[in-house]
Amino acid sequence: MYPDYPFESNYFALQSHRLHYIDQGQGDVIVMVHGNPSWSFYYRKLITLLSKTHRVIAVDHLGCGLSDKPQDYSYCLKSHINNLNALLDFLKVEKFSLCIHDWGGAIGMGVAAKRGNDLQRALVLNTAAFRSILIPQRIQICRWPVIGDLLVRGFNSFAAGAVFMAVSKTMKRAVADAYVAPYDSWKNRVAIAAFVKDIPLDKKHPSYETLHKVEQGLEKFQEKKLPMMLCWGGNDFCFNKKFYDEWCQRFPHAEKHYFAESGHYILEDEFAAIAPLAHRFFEN
Repeated sequence: MYPDYPFESNYFALQSHRLHYIDQGQGDVIVMVHGNPSWSFYYRKLITLLSKTHRVIAVDHLGCGLSDKPQDYSYCLKSHINNLNALLDFLKVEKFSLCIHDWGGAIGMGVAAKRGNDLQRALVLNTAAFRSILIPQRIQICRWPVIGDLLVRGFNSFAAGAVFMAVSKTMKRAVADAYVAPYDSWKNRVAIAAFVKDIPLDKKHPSYETLHKVEQGLEKFQEKKLPMMLCWGGNDFCFNKKFYDEWCQRFPHAEKHYFAESGHYILEDEFAAIAPLAHRFFEN
């Protein structure tokens, strides 16, 4: 049904809800954490590549992808962190590496901070795990009362718009359709709208302290010089060069690859270039 996504689906019970995840391959564990408005489909080619030598776990956050989409759930950063942490406990994962994109940065690094010294290395793709007051106007509009829900949940402007605005190379129709397929109704876009509203721009926001703790958790990974590789699309209207520069400042030892003309969905624009880099990085 989804191109380049032949994987067996697995489900983890979160109270009365089902969390969908891919568990492919054997060996050292790599956990892939997506953002908004994508899902584990974003990592499909990387899963195929790295599962030849590793055990790859790729989650769909609750409300996203092939996971359940409850309407009355508390969709927030803390919940997503706790859900992924519970999944790793269920799968008896100890040492692991991360591949993080978009909201996956805050969620993945939030989980890593909870799990002591389990994190081994991280591939960082157009994401953040620290506070910022930067927000593009086109995303800010999606946070407005009434209008935001109408745009995001009614007209599907966020998910459908991303398949055009998040890439510099035109997606094939089947790929674009797969990105938006799980978000085919007002109800099924509940988490997309919640993610947009959950961006904590000031101390009054309910997720501000959670993100602050994630940011503080980065310090121990800086001190231990966590092996890290940045692969960044420079033509990203959301996670722009200021975010890339902050990662570089916090982790000056990181291996860095900056693709100036590529977009937010960097794995769509530059997979051919990133594939050998990722293979080498996780093999070291």
